[in-house]
Amino acid sequence: MAGVPSEALADRIAGAPISWGVCEVPGWGHQLPPEVVLAEMSALGLAATEFGPDGFLPESAQDKVATLRSHGLAAIGQFVPLVLHDAGHDPLPDLETAMVDLVAAGASTVVIAAATGADGYDDRPQLDDQGWATLLANLDRLAAAAAARGLTATLHPHVGTMVETGEETDRVLAGSRIGLCLDTGHLLIGGGDPVRVAREHPDRIAHTHLKDVRLDLARQVQAGETTYTDAVAAGMYVPLGQGDVDIAAIVQALEDSGYAGWYVLEQDTILAGVPEGDGPVADVEASYFYLLGLAAQHSGVGI
Repeated sequence: MAGVPSEALADRIAGAPISWGVCEVPGWGHQLPPEVVLAEMSALGLAATEFGPDGFLPESAQDKVATLRSHGLAAIGQFVPLVLHDAGHDPLPDLETAMVDLVAAGASTVVIAAATGADGYDDRPQLDDQGWATLLANLDRLAAAAAARGLTATLHPHVGTMVETGEETDRVLAGSRIGLCLDTGHLLIGGGDPVRVAREHPDRIAHTHLKDVRLDLARQVQAGETTYTDAVAAGMYVPLGQGDVDIAAIVQALEDSGYAGWYVLEQDTILAGVPEGDGPVADVEASYFYLLGLAAQHSGVGI
């Protein structure tokens, strides 16, 4: 079935439209059309992609699948921000809507973020104990609903959401049964340690977003000296192997543990306008070949 990875690491590398600047946040930047993004993914040799935000691909599941197949790409999942902490709001209907297309496309994963309810990722409230109880209970409900449809639900710790930091990630792991989407960049920017999570909780990691970041800009975000959006625009995300995340250690830990999921190349990008020259695909290509190099270096990493 499309979306189920083979054993070889090289066959488990996928793309995401955010690496081309395509984002759900209003005013994020210039949005490239799917025919450009998907053609460049395919030309690189990526096997699959996440859907991207609502409106990027055609509305109907049939047309989504046809569009991806026309570029030789499988669907693996979708990033779905949901309000999980509000006892007066039920996130399940919105998840069910997203899952209809994911199931139709043969995808494997739904990637949930604990949205604040506001646009963007530059500010967030703090949860009290009741908010946490509601959030954790919703995570288990959503994971069960996804499993009933043959999908794996994962929680994505994400800057500017209700689950951002290493401590908050640990609270999710301890207080719910949902799988984790390990986003190596967001967890570091949020003050967590992605290497520690990969080594201590490999059994909970069901999906991986590989990012590398500049720690100097990440620390400015942590200190409140700059916003997340401004740091992205300033180049906080860099190709794998060019920043301060120990990508090699994370991949080694996951592969040693028997991880068989996808590695999604994600490098949050903001485009000021139509890119000149190669554009964002150059950075994705650098990350892709870095990851292929890791596979080639380690004979026990599912080459």
